[in-house]
Parts: sequence; structure tokens; C-alpha cells
Amino acid sequence: MTDKLILVLNCGSSSLKGAVLNNADGEVLLNCLGEKLGLEDAYITFKANGEKHKVSLEGRTDHTGAVEALMEELKSRGLDSDIAAIGHRVVSGGETYSESILIDENVIAGIEKCIPLAPLHNPANLLGIRAAQNIFKGLPNVAVFDTAFHQTLPPHAYTYALPRELYRKYGLRRYGFHGTSYRFVADEAARFLGKDKNSLRMVIAHLGNGASITAVANGKSVDTSMGLTPLEGLVMGTRSGDVDASVFSFLAENAGMDIAQITDLLNKKSGLLGISEISSDCRTIEEEAAKGEEGAVLALEMFAYRLAKYVGSMAVAAGGIDVLAFTGGIGENSDIIREKVLKYVAFLGFKLDKQANLDARFGNAGVITAAGSAAVAVVIPTNEELMIAQDTARLSGL
Repeated sequence: MTDKLILVLNCGSSSLKGAVLNNADGEVLLNCLGEKLGLEDAYITFKANGEKHKVSLEGRTDHTGAVEALMEELKSRGLDSDIAAIGHRVVSGGETYSESILIDENVIAGIEKCIPLAPLHNPANLLGIRAAQNIFKGLPNVAVFDTAFHQTLPPHAYTYALPRELYRKYGLRRYGFHGTSYRFVADEAARFLGKDKNSLRMVIAHLGNGASITAVANGKSVDTSMGLTPLEGLVMGTRSGDVDASVFSFLAENAGMDIAQITDLLNKKSGLLGISEISSDCRTIEEEAAKGEEGAVLALEMFAYRLAKYVGSMAVAAGGIDVLAFTGGIGENSDIIREKVLKYVAFLGFKLDKQANLDARFGNAGVITAAGSAAVAVVIPTNEELMIAQDTARLSGL
């Protein structure tokens, strides 16, 4: 067994996702998912070799308890002594971090300073870091930031048309997210197509329950749809994406809602769920739309239309478009969404290959445009865990 295994942790407020990767070849040896953390019925599920089993976290329901259970699982498999370093997904590094970094107390303080920019995520990320430091004593820990890839945005892309004093005092600007995924997909799309990344004008759509789109020129992010928080931009699973900011005063005056209630509405009750009134899951909505259910049909069309409009705007940011890449759970699997989007942006030179579009699902990468298409559309499965593991190994000196 190699002595260079990387543990990747992604902590949410009530969850913990983990993966153990072999640094030599990127093979995933173990996955885990801790859920309902902080509640009495918290549990963690482990998956390896196609088999799953669930472990109750009764009596130790916090993040530390979940990491303890993970350590016990690693010991039972003889893997604990082979973990060489731990990589952590951290949602916001603000303007402080433009690349991944080895964690020390100064870095922890920097992540804490970014909590106002990601109040739901950064505190959970810090819990995971502290738990790993406590249980995997002496091992290097690395922070990989969702926002880092977007630190190359020019001021005209990241600045909001608000009094600039708010940016100077509070850091109020566009930060963007899904950066680790975009970094991986930009590299992988260029490799897959046999092109130089720095010569391609790419638009990449990361589509899942959270969805965003990014323009990449000369290998760098030059604009992106998510903003100060992950709420801005595309229609998502439960997030509204772009809305008139006056929705706050409108709902306050007409529905008697306060700021917290409206923020909750926009983040957790809108998007595909709010439009369809059925589900936030694109698969369910596609099934219902096929039956003619009105809300589901509208939800799919709005999702695709908003995305197509953003493809156009990101082509402006990239100076044109050579490649449109789809990734994320919806981007990799929904041939329906991809077909709708390519029909909307056909004027940009995209010609769909329907069979290729059907074939590029369930983890299969592939070009989905026909020969002679002026621009190429491609499906590239993302691998954020591998990117985090690679950064962790490099910064840990492995």
C-alpha cells in the first residue's frame, strides 16, 4: 500500500463529505458522507469497492465525531497510517487567497476574516480543519478555495455599480465560486480536445443544484455569474439566481416578510423548486415535463434560457467562443438541458450532434457538436476532489 494517500474533506454546516485518494494515480479508495450533524440521529455512510455501510454517530454528532468515525473506518481498512496529508475545500478566501495554501494559524485567521463573505460555509470549513488537525495530528493540512480561480477577474467584471466605498470598507464585490471545478475543467477540456488552454476562448457551465458559468481566456477566469455569494446568476436547484433587488422591499411591504425570510426564500425555496412546485432535482423535473406538467416544462425552459443568455454574455467576456463546456451533475447528465441551450445559441455557430449528446452522459466525456460546427460544445466530468488532492500533495511536498 502506498504511503501517499490524500484525504479530501468538504464540510457543510450539517454535513461532511470525504474521499481518500491515491496520490500516485488519483484512484478513490474510500468515500464518506456524514449527514444530520448536530442532530441526535446523525450518521456517516462509507462507500468503497461499490459497497456501502452506515454508521450511527450517536453520542458524537458534531464534525469532530464524524472525523473520528472516519479515522476508525480507515483503521479498520488498514489505511490510517497511509494518510499523508489532508486537503480542505474552503468556500471563500475573499481577496486574501488567490491560490491554495498550506494551513497554519495565520491562514485560519484569514479564513475567519472571510466569514462575512460566506457565513454559512466558512465556519463549517473551519470546523473540518480543526477536527482534522485534532484527529490526524501532525499531518499537513491544505486549504483549496472556491474563489481563488476567479481572482484574475478584471475590476470592470468584479465591481458592482454601487458606491465604491462599500467595496473599500466591506469587500463588497463579485467573487465567484466553483473555482476548483473550473480550474480542472479548463485544463481537462483543452487536453481532451488536444488544444493549448492558453489559446482557447472557453465558456464553462458548472450545472448542479448550485449552478454557475465562467468565461476563461488565456487559461484565466475573466468573468463569472455567481457574485458576492452563490445566489447570483443562473437559475439553480433552490436558488433564484438573478432577481430585481427590489424584491426585498416588495415582499417586506406586501407579504410582511423580513430580510431573513426573504433571503431564505431566495436561497432555499426558489429556482427549479419554486418554479416547478415539484422538486429541485432536474431528473424529477425532466420526468414530469415529459408528461406535460406545466410547472416542470416552464422550469426546464427557464433554466436553459437563462443559461443560454449567460453563454452569450460570457462569450463577450472571453472575446469570442471556441469551446462551450458542460460539467456538474446536470451538465454531465442532462442531454435535454444541453440540447435546449445549444438551440438557443445556434447563432454562435453551434450545431448539435444528437447521438453524441445522448452518448455523453453518466460520466462519459465527449464532443456533442457536429462536424463543421463553428464552435465546439463538449461534456467534461469534473473532479474537484482530484484537484484538491493534487494541490494538497504539491504543497505538502509529497
